[in-house]
Amino acid sequence: MTTQASAKPHGVDYRLFLPLLAHGVLVQTLTGVLRVTTSYRVLELGLPVVWLGAISATFALLPVFLAVWVGRFIDQGHDALAARIGSALALAAALGLAFLSPGAVSILAFTVLLGIGHLFLMASQQMLCVRAAGDGNRDAVFGNFLVTNGIGQGLGPFIVSWVGGEAKIPDTRLLFILGVLCCACSLAVSMLLPVAAKSAAGLARKATIPLNRLLQIPGFLTILTASIITITAQDLITIYLPLLGAERGIDSGHIGLVLTVRSAAAIVSRLFYAGMIEVVGRVRLTVVSMCLSGLGYAALGLPMPLIPMYGDAALMGLGLGVATTLSLTSVVDIVPVDARATALSLRITGNRIGQVTLPFIASIIAAAAGAPGVLAVIGASLCVSAISVGIVRGRGR
Repeated sequence: MTTQASAKPHGVDYRLFLPLLAHGVLVQTLTGVLRVTTSYRVLELGLPVVWLGAISATFALLPVFLAVWVGRFIDQGHDALAARIGSALALAAALGLAFLSPGAVSILAFTVLLGIGHLFLMASQQMLCVRAAGDGNRDAVFGNFLVTNGIGQGLGPFIVSWVGGEAKIPDTRLLFILGVLCCACSLAVSMLLPVAAKSAAGLARKATIPLNRLLQIPGFLTILTASIITITAQDLITIYLPLLGAERGIDSGHIGLVLTVRSAAAIVSRLFYAGMIEVVGRVRLTVVSMCLSGLGYAALGLPMPLIPMYGDAALMGLGLGVATTLSLTSVVDIVPVDARATALSLRITGNRIGQVTLPFIASIIAAAAGAPGVLAVIGASLCVSAISVGIVRGRGR
């Protein structure tokens, strides 16, 4: 199938956008199920806590070197094909985790494969959003797309909670099999994504510009750093909240529901995202949302009963839901039109570098101070980055 080159410039290409929304839900669901279950598999095998950080880092290791190449590949008009490749790689990883050896080396290998598939999926979906949006609908399209992502981010932990029940460690084999089913559905839906027209592909090939030119754009590095911190913060909570639950004797069912509440709050915040930009301004909203989520992370590390944990998770979700959306749309907003794909691929590279280095740092902190120490560092990083955005980019616009 081919997207019509004459799509309305100010409208939304729903023939592309609707299957993209469904694909976004499935990708986030399978990612949540597989990554949280991998953490429980590590605990199930009795591996040292340092393995949590090591496995999280392997998820991003090869993508650090592949992200820009994948961006160039997508620039050539292969956004839909990249989504299919990513879905196929994720399915292969899920099959390996479910049915092959459950040892540490095997987990590392299939986590690497999942990370590469996830890179293809994220890069392709971002550019598919750009292609689906008209000139005046980018914030609304990205906001709605990330709402569906939030649904998937909530569904993944909910599935873990449903399977786990009151058990401290859920049935990881069953969860991995459910992950396989999600991956298979993702691959099927990716086949419905229309491919780019040849004319659009020709324009995309001209969009590749030198990376040093992007890095010299005022404010770009600051936004890139904020993106790295917000994405890594979102990633690490799925890794270390199970550890926090194990340390405090909280069963896996409640941990899954806490993550679900966080995702539900993120969905609510993204529903009003475009309107908040109009009222508050892009820069001010970035600062407020990152500080709000940072305070939520820091507070979660404090001793508190279970009910306040749910409230704190909602606070985190409200802030991080807006902050992660802004970290994506601000990159598109700040660069020239013909450099968006390259800029987004560079953003993914930065995110993956953060996901490689910060989990190792977090694992060292966790070994010394447990999960609360990791959460405190994440919270402080979010607040410091928010202040930097406010200083460098000035008053909101």
